Amino acid sequence: MNKKLVSLAVVAAVTAPEAALAAAILYGKAHVSIDWFEIKGRTPQEEYKGWTLNKGQAGKGHGRGNRLGVKGSEDLGGGLKAIYQVEFDIPLANESDHGIDSGEQGGLKMRNSFVGLEGDFGTFLVGRHDTPLKISTSKLEMFNDTMADYAGTLGFDDIRADNTIAYITPSFNGFQFAAATIPGSASTLDGSKNHNSDGLAEGYSLAAIYGNGPWHASAAYEVLADQFGNQVQAVTFDTTDYKKWRVGLGVQDLNGFYLSAIYEKQQALNFQKEISGKDNDADLWQGQIGYAFGNSMVKGVYGKNKPDVGDEIKSWAVGFDHNFSKRTKAYALYTSVDKDTTEVGDWNGFSVGMIHSF
Repeated sequence: MNKKLVSLAVVAAVTAPEAALAAAILYGKAHVSIDWFEIKGRTPQEEYKGWTLNKGQAGKGHGRGNRLGVKGSEDLGGGLKAIYQVEFDIPLANESDHGIDSGEQGGLKMRNSFVGLEGDFGTFLVGRHDTPLKISTSKLEMFNDTMADYAGTLGFDDIRADNTIAYITPSFNGFQFAAATIPGSASTLDGSKNHNSDGLAEGYSLAAIYGNGPWHASAAYEVLADQFGNQVQAVTFDTTDYKKWRVGLGVQDLNGFYLSAIYEKQQALNFQKEISGKDNDADLWQGQIGYAFGNSMVKGVYGKNKPDVGDEIKSWAVGFDHNFSKRTKAYALYTSVDKDTTEVGDWNGFSVGMIHSF
């Protein structure tokens, strides 16, 4: 998509007559952090020790999730609504290349964007969306979209599928169920081409979620068929389906305390069932704790990734948040990631950031 055309579309949406935007909401998030990293590698080219913004190209961890979007609905009568959302990922600092003034290489991407129907039956949508497995524990992650994000430190595997057909039930006394299928469209997980990936449900994701007051619990299961591996993999070794199970449990703001625990089982990583006679699986877990007082919170996290093949990874972080308002927050954190038998890939870092949602 031409970036100048995207910019013009956004400007047009913002400056359109009020009547045209009667059912539309413009929203977004601006998140910038000043980061310091110490990263160990096999060669000097892989190592880095120094400062950057929003993790930069050389940094570790997760992106900052900056976004700008438009969403809305139309009443179709009889309790039925048409819903839509178009959301752009707009980096506010260079996270994708080594150019100091490139600008155009910032990496404009699409986030959750879809059309659908909503009613007493629940919500049905088609487009690009987070899978139910990802959604199931999103409220339990206290370091989301920061240097200490659980995906960027331990490898919890969250997916926003470009092709998604999803259904979410209404809430039944706090219980909700979500299901999604992922059509193949000759696509793969690593972005290569595989024409064997041609079914309507080459992948699927299921989740059961309970949320009532401070309590949250979830269980999710996700399968990506081996057709989502590239064709070169299929020639190199026998591929199989990549499967994930995830459970989460947490309490939020119980007399100021926040607690959460998340476990994930990954089976047949990279679509390969065994390596040297060992199952190519991994067990990941993470526990988080926080205490809120006034407009501030102190928090911490510890977790492990224990693969059947390769090094165990341990990660921990501590952080401090201060809310200036419901929409503006500043934070500081320190995190460390350590491999069990080698220093290669170990890293630690310090981050100071601010987030404004609108």
